[in-house]
Amino acid sequence: MATKIYIVYYSTYGHVATLAEEIQRGAASVAGVEATLWQVPETLSGEALAKMGAPPKRAGVPAIAPAELVEADGVLFGFPTRFGMLPAQLKAFLDGTSDLWCEQRLAGKPAGIFCSTGCQGGGQETTALTAITQLVHHGMLFVPVGYTFGAGMFEMGEVKGGSPYGAGTIAGDGSRVPTPLELQQAFHQGKYFAGIAKKLKGAAA
Repeated sequence: MATKIYIVYYSTYGHVATLAEEIQRGAASVAGVEATLWQVPETLSGEALAKMGAPPKRAGVPAIAPAELVEADGVLFGFPTRFGMLPAQLKAFLDGTSDLWCEQRLAGKPAGIFCSTGCQGGGQETTALTAITQLVHHGMLFVPVGYTFGAGMFEMGEVKGGSPYGAGTIAGDGSRVPTPLELQQAFHQGKYFAGIAKKLKGAAA
């Protein structure tokens, strides 16, 4: 049976969605892995989003219900920062997983994180670090990308997002889009994470 990787994200302006798509490609490049994109339900009204200038959500990417996480062999969560922490939309979604927590339905599943910030000091690491608490309470196994991306982790010639915690991008005023290097790290994270999830599933079989 295929190893099912769920890439569950929330994206306001599309930066995280772009990373998620690249992560999906990376995960799907591993033989025997099925990678699926999911969006976290929006909590803001259409009127509020319009005033913020947010574009429409990605077509063809369904909203996920908390109970559907059980079907995954591994989950990668992606989200923009809000003052160095995860946004309310993802927090609301995770708050809805209490039934799963009561039965420990997610315990032992590998999980990873990727994010977007507005600037280099906007929380590329704290956003992931503070979100890990959600995984810990579920007993999920946090899989950081570490320095497995190699030379790309030490690049000093350009502005870039990402950290040992996971792939990332810097949105700036919203006009900046993920760079080739940031997308390469996203692809790498998807591939690296999928490989580990596949091994864990095989070991448990």
